[in-house]
Order: sequence, then C-alpha cells, then structure tokens
Amino acid sequence: LILWPVALSYILSFVYIGIYWNNHHHMMHATERINGRVLWANLFLLFWITLIPFTTAWISENRFASITVTVYGFVLLMASFAFLLLQREILLCNGPQSRVARALGRDAKGKLSSVLYIIALVVAAWLPWLSCILYAAVAVIWLVPDRRFEKVISE
Repeated sequence: LILWPVALSYILSFVYIGIYWNNHHHMMHATERINGRVLWANLFLLFWITLIPFTTAWISENRFASITVTVYGFVLLMASFAFLLLQREILLCNGPQSRVARALGRDAKGKLSSVLYIIALVVAAWLPWLSCILYAAVAVIWLVPDRRFEKVISE
C-alpha cells in the first residue's frame, strides 16, 4: 500500500517519455531537412529527457519532498522548452511553408503545458501533491494523440 505513490510516479514518468518519443517521431517524420543546429537542439532535448528517470527515483526515495517535486517539475519544464527549441530550429531549417510549419500551427498544447509547469513549480514548495496533479494533467493533455503531424505526413 505504501508503494502506490512510487508506482504512480514511475508510470507518470514512463508516460512522459512515451509522449516525447511519439511526438518526436512524428515531427521528425514530417521534417524534410536538418542541419547542425537541429542536431544540437535534438541533443539538448535528449539531455533533459534522460533526467526524468533520475528525478523520478529521487522523488520516490524522498517521499515526494518539496525540493524533489520542484526539481522533477523543472526537468519537465526544461524538456518542454527543449522540445519547443527543437521545433523552432526545424522550422528555421525547413521554412514557413514546410510540412512541419503547417503541422505545428499555433501549438496551443505546448503553450498550455508551459503555463501549467510554471504554476506547478510555484506551488511545489507549499503543496507538492498539487504540483504532481498538475504534472499529471499535462501528461493527460498530451495522451490524446496529436494528429497534426499525421495529417501533414499523409498529404
């Protein structure tokens, strides 16, 4: 019974990694050209994603202490930022009329995610459980498959 928060944090982190993998796959499939800047942005994203399992273990070992929940959220925020940076570099490399540009559009989900991460980071010191709920809410938002790239790829 005591292990259920640990299991939930593991599942949430696995879902996050899966979401990034799926969205990265679709975006790269729609990308027609890459350059060195895209490769470096991709590596920057990979760095932040690789920290998710580390921070998940840290949260579990410290029973969701505020600092661990804050660091976990910071890693999620930075992974989100890195994904946005990768999108930007791909757009610059491929141009405003590219398939990727058409697929991305306004990216409301990406902007909403960043806002929720920032709110979660602000409240983590007082209500770490609320931060965890907000992190899970972002994952739920992204669990609904993003069809933007699938539409453009099939054109």
